[in-house]
Amino acid sequence: MDLATLETPVPVVDLAVVEANLARMQEYCDRHGLALRPHIKTHKIPALAQRQVALGARGITCQKLGEAEVMADAGLDDILISYPLLGQGKAARLGALAGRARMRVAVDNPLALRNAAEAAAAAGAEIGVLVEFDSGARRTGVTSVEAALELARAARATPGLRFDGLMTYPVSAASAVFLEAILPRLRAEGLEPAILSGGGTPDAFRTHELAPVNELRVGTYIYNDRMMVAAGHAGWADCALHLHVTVISRPTAERGIIDAGTKSFAADPMPGGAELGHGYFPDYPEARLERLSEEHGMLDLSACARKPELGERLRVVPNHVCPVSNLHDRIAFVRGGEFLGFQDVAARGKTL
Repeated sequence: MDLATLETPVPVVDLAVVEANLARMQEYCDRHGLALRPHIKTHKIPALAQRQVALGARGITCQKLGEAEVMADAGLDDILISYPLLGQGKAARLGALAGRARMRVAVDNPLALRNAAEAAAAAGAEIGVLVEFDSGARRTGVTSVEAALELARAARATPGLRFDGLMTYPVSAASAVFLEAILPRLRAEGLEPAILSGGGTPDAFRTHELAPVNELRVGTYIYNDRMMVAAGHAGWADCALHLHVTVISRPTAERGIIDAGTKSFAADPMPGGAELGHGYFPDYPEARLERLSEEHGMLDLSACARKPELGERLRVVPNHVCPVSNLHDRIAFVRGGEFLGFQDVAARGKTL
């Protein structure tokens, strides 16, 4: 099978670019004494997670239990779930995972801590705890030093749990302020945090300047996307995944329709605003993917000196690549333009 004959829409990943991206991040972490714990939510593919570990990653990060179960089934055995887990069903599944892999969980409340303790008791295993604090994302994470201290003390005092340290997202100047306030108090109580974990690809290569963390959690770096280019983390040549689409209609001279909409693309707008569209076309940089419906992408071609023709195949760099992986059953692997085969996205759709 030839790349040009693949049915569209299809996500295509260049493994040569993937390898370069992985090597670049691992080298940065090694140079600055950071343990790398990549987030698999970007690719959701066990073979790529195994490659990350083979290159030197400490282990992996998952956002959901379903992702962790897929990765553990593939032999990945050092897993952080960076997401609060609540409920008996999740405690049972976490316990089952703890029986076959080294598990850590993020907590930001006593109920999540209790859930982890139930899982550890059911598995007869020890589960590591990272207390999450908010660095400005305004989602999960405690917002005070006192709340973090209470959870750290409780983790140490709870059978089956082990206080391993702290985590946050994103790494920022606010992370440094929080750590400077809490670390002396933890150490005064004999709560030495072995792990200080920070996340976020956009500022990943500034982590050593931003905060005194010793572990880096990043996901998007493996593929990169339009947002990472806009943030200055990557260039277009560093974008490993392109969605290949076909122009299926040209209703007017200034408008084109492609065979991919919200079932294929992430809906995330660019930070600069919705007028920037939903993706970047390397071969038609002036084209703007202005609107998406479920199966249609509406192109504004008015700024294009040369316009794509009906039936032409186009490459698109998504605004946000992580949801794109979650929308497709499989991706096409290529290397230097040569089609290598399809790879199932084994952990896609794992929302539980």
